[in-house]
Amino acid sequence: MTTKQLSFPLPRSASYAAQDFYPGPATATARAMLARRDRWPNGKLIVTGEAGSGKTHLLHIWATEHGAEVLTGDIPTRSETPLAIDGVNRIAGNAHAEEALFHLHNNMASAGLSLLISARAAPQHWGIRLPDLRSRMEATTIAPIEPADDATLSAIVLKQMSDRQLSPAPNVVPYLVRAMDRSYAEAARVVDALDTLALAEGRNITRALASRVLAQT
Repeated sequence: MTTKQLSFPLPRSASYAAQDFYPGPATATARAMLARRDRWPNGKLIVTGEAGSGKTHLLHIWATEHGAEVLTGDIPTRSETPLAIDGVNRIAGNAHAEEALFHLHNNMASAGLSLLISARAAPQHWGIRLPDLRSRMEATTIAPIEPADDATLSAIVLKQMSDRQLSPAPNVVPYLVRAMDRSYAEAARVVDALDTLALAEGRNITRALASRVLAQT
């Protein structure tokens, strides 16, 4: 009798440790600006970049180095420590959240505390309705993450596979980087699809499996 191998999903735990961040050309400008907090005009900075480009990872690294807290949920009106707010553009149109960020911004500036923010685009594209907050955000210096180069895209695919505890064959990542659409979001989608298909069929991550995933799009 043939026994079918059962597969179970492994827990996903993204690492935001500094040693797990690939310092490629795409993030060079943002990393340089993050390293010089003393040069941030009015003590604030916005990191922008596509989904999956490493904004959250950079915020966590900065927060660890500067004793800051990373916020992803409700926004307070004041803080006793430096803050990093991840994906702040999500509050656009939420009157309560916009008001909270306006007061937080002013209180942080008065206290001389650093405020680091991440978003997918520059503030003028967020849709902020509160005029005073919009003007303050639009006046904030931007540290951009550039579109991914080959080395950065390879590193991101490997990082996402590592977070999922996947071990691809050596030729898989080079093949994906050559054949897939070049975006951070596509890298995340492809790795997720590979993980799902490999788990469903009880297969290893091979070039053939990667080719099937890309053919489905």
